[in-house]
Amino acid sequence: MNSDNKIQSTPYPHIVRTQGGCGGEPVIRGTRIAERHIVGYYYKAGMSAEEILAEWDYLTPAQVFGALAYYHDNREQIDILRQKNSHGHWRGDQTYAA
Repeated sequence: MNSDNKIQSTPYPHIVRTQGGCGGEPVIRGTRIAERHIVGYYYKAGMSAEEILAEWDYLTPAQVFGALAYYHDNREQIDILRQKNSHGHWRGDQTYAA
């Protein structure tokens, strides 16, 4: 990580924003895993926190549950980020549903 990048804490100890990293999106502290990635590709697909942990065996339960808590408390913001980063959005398909 570039030393010029500033880490901005959130009320969630395992979720941070890094200026210049991942577009400033919320990420899991100590990783480059965007919070929306955990939600969009795993949780919204029906996986439980335990199943997500099995896929990402280097994450801790606190990190995964923190990401899910952040999502539930910031659902509208994260769903907008998910939509803006969706394949349909980049193709110009306006039928994406959060």
